[in-house]
Amino acid sequence: MENLNEQDVVLSESGILDAKLQRRSFLQYAGAGAAVVALTAAGCRKDRVNNSMTGVTLDFKDDFGVLNYAYALEQLEAAFYVQVASAPPSGFSAAEKAYFQDIQYHEVAHREFFKNALGTAAIGSLSVDFSSINFTDRTSVLAAAMAFEDLGVGAYNGAGVRLKSTTYLLAAGKIVSVEARHAAYIRDLISNGTFATAPQVSSSTGLDMALAPDVVLAAAGKYIKTKINVINL
Repeated sequence: MENLNEQDVVLSESGILDAKLQRRSFLQYAGAGAAVVALTAAGCRKDRVNNSMTGVTLDFKDDFGVLNYAYALEQLEAAFYVQVASAPPSGFSAAEKAYFQDIQYHEVAHREFFKNALGTAAIGSLSVDFSSINFTDRTSVLAAAMAFEDLGVGAYNGAGVRLKSTTYLLAAGKIVSVEARHAAYIRDLISNGTFATAPQVSSSTGLDMALAPDVVLAAAGKYIKTKINVINL
């Protein structure tokens, strides 16, 4: 089990955020977007995060519940990719190591985007359990990455309808497009030509799948030790 507190992350995130992400201009987008969203979120109070239950609570009564839902998933993805990038499987090629490092930067930026945007309304850090993943084996890592990315894309698509703020919806749209790029790349690594196949993308409509929060959280629960309570779904 790992805790996602910043001091526990293997790779120095200050270096990621100050150097690598800035060089790619990705953090500039994330930081600017977070500033805009934070202006809207500034009026939210701490009591939007229900601490009366053990673990963390996602309250879907308003947009902040949806943002915390996305924040929880981004914590999970960031933790996974930080671990992979810090010690890639021996079977990874040089190109794969580089691409997974880039994905790591993106996921850390996504996580920090929601953390900064939510401010005092943000849920706490989640504890994860990656014991089912063999981080020394290329096949195991790619399978887990595909599961996380497909789940993330489906989660954003399914949550979009719950957002009332166009500002939040725009931010989510920008992030899910990046997640879909990750998903396509990883799926193609596993099996060339499967980057947009069913059921992830419908062959009849050309649309990506959309998953309800309860479905997503049930699947993600395999890797999350912290109890997540859901209300007003």
